[in-house]
Parts: sequence; C-alpha cells; structure tokens
Amino acid sequence: MRPTIAVPIGDPAGIGPEIVLRAITGSEVTERLDLVIIGEVEVLRRHAKACGLSVAISSEAIRFPDGRQISLKTVSSLGDQPWEFGQVSAATGRACRDYAISAIALVQEGAASAVVAAPHTEAAVNQAGYHFRGYPSLVAEMTGTPEHLVFLMLLSPVYRVVNVTLHEPLIEAAKKIDENLVLAAIRAAQEGLGQLGIKQPRIGVCGLNPHAGEGGLMGTEDIAIIVPAISRAVAEEINVEGPISADALFAERSHDVYLAMYHDQGHIPVKVASPLAATAITIGTPVPFGSVAHGSALDIAGTGRATPRALIQALLNLVIETPPSKI
Repeated sequence: MRPTIAVPIGDPAGIGPEIVLRAITGSEVTERLDLVIIGEVEVLRRHAKACGLSVAISSEAIRFPDGRQISLKTVSSLGDQPWEFGQVSAATGRACRDYAISAIALVQEGAASAVVAAPHTEAAVNQAGYHFRGYPSLVAEMTGTPEHLVFLMLLSPVYRVVNVTLHEPLIEAAKKIDENLVLAAIRAAQEGLGQLGIKQPRIGVCGLNPHAGEGGLMGTEDIAIIVPAISRAVAEEINVEGPISADALFAERSHDVYLAMYHDQGHIPVKVASPLAATAITIGTPVPFGSVAHGSALDIAGTGRATPRALIQALLNLVIETPPSKI
C-alpha cells in the first residue's frame, strides 16, 4: 500500500511553493507516493508563472501536461491580502502556519500517514503573533504532547537515528540523560517507525561512554541509567538491545533504528553515510512530521532558481517498505 503524505507548501513568500511544484513535476516521487498538497491556488499559480512551470491548478488538483494529477487541499489563509516574494510579513507567516495545521489535521483524521513540509520563515510566523519555535513545537502543540517527549529522528538511505538529547552542550547532555528520558526515546522510536510502516523495528541503543562504559571502567551511566531503561522497554515487548558502543553498533548496520545519546553521536554517521540526503522528522507525537533541512531562501524566491532535491529526498525517505541500505 502506497503511503499518503501531506505536503504543506511553506511560506508563500519563500521558495516552498516552487520546490513543491518542482518536486512533483517529474515522476520520481509521484510513482512511489500518494500526495496531498496543502496551500492556496493563487500562491501556487503565482509561483508557477514566475518560474515558468507548465501546470494547471484548480482548488482540488494540480494537473500536469502528461496527464498526471496531484490532489490539492485548499486552505484560504491569505485571501486577498497583498504579499511579495522575499518579503517577511505577518500574512505569509500566518498562512504558513495554517497550511501546516491543516496537514497535521489530515494525519490526525487518518487521511495521511505523515507530513513533509516545505520550509517556514520563523520571523514571519512570530510577526503574525504566534510564539513559534519551528515545526516541532507546532506539532507538539497540535497534538497536546509535552515538548520534552518530542524527539528528532534523522531518516537517510542508510541509517535512521533518534536523538535522546539534541542541541545541548555535551556536558549538559550527559547531565540531562536519565532512565525516564531514555525510555521515552525508545518508545518514540518504536511508535515513530510503526507510524511509518515498520511495526516491529529492531532498535539498537548506543552507550553514552566509550565502549558503553566497559563494565563501569569508563563511567557508570550506561549501567545505572541506560540498562534499566532498556530492561523496562523489553518488559513492554519492544525489540531493543544495548547499550552497545556506538562505533560498533553503527558499523554492524543490523538495526532498523539507532538511539543516539547526544547530537554528534547520531548526526556524524548519518551525514557521513548519506551527505545531503537526510531528513529530520519529529516523533513522539501521534503525527510524524518531517521537513527539509534548509530555509525559505527569501533572496531567490520567485526567480526560478530553487532546487527541489532536498524536498524530493525528504519525501523518498518516507518510503520505508524495505530496510535502509547496508552498503
């Protein structure tokens, strides 16, 4: 069964609508996924015209000359409010947020399995009067999930990695890691992959210390914190093992997802193995939500110079009927 992905077009003043249109112009994505594009007809028409894209856009569909048709869910947020390419405004910030909210709602209703969003402009959304710290905070708000239970998963053609801690100084990350946090991350990994099609994922947990503490010779955190968390997860019938020295664990490539204790432990192997091909996805909520790793590029919006490669890869990373490559 083909996954259905909701794709909000991002900030109308940025490159989001353009890269969405370019991503679906070819068959690379559309032959593997069912998509629902979420945005406004006039925004998409304006981007298509500015960028010389041959496409017919109605309130219900985007049609291409080769006969392909992609569903469009119209969200009338901007209406007749004026906006310009490359200009930060409350109107476009509100619209970007509204598109994302509509996409999240589609997953909550069961009409889509995940969201892959075009980029937002944080300043614009805040100008609209919302305290906005990026898409993950919006997903947490929409789903009633405490932010400390929301985790980042990197998806790539080689690895899937969930971070227990993320943007923390290393010394603070070590202090933050406790049994409940590790268990919450394991549960989020299990649920996140289940939502994306892998119902019984094999989860490998990295140790915090070198050699996973070497039996206490290199630190006791692995024994005192990570082992009990894993034991509790196993009691919940989660297929998880560890802690295992991170270098050995990633080298084996025998798990569906890896739990990294801190930022670089997880990000380095992903970016070395799959440069420019990873997607950041929010998990720990009922709605898997991914996005590209770049911004709205306001300086080139409407010029036809934007590349859809990152968005295409983000969408393809959601096609996980088979395990990642073991190159």
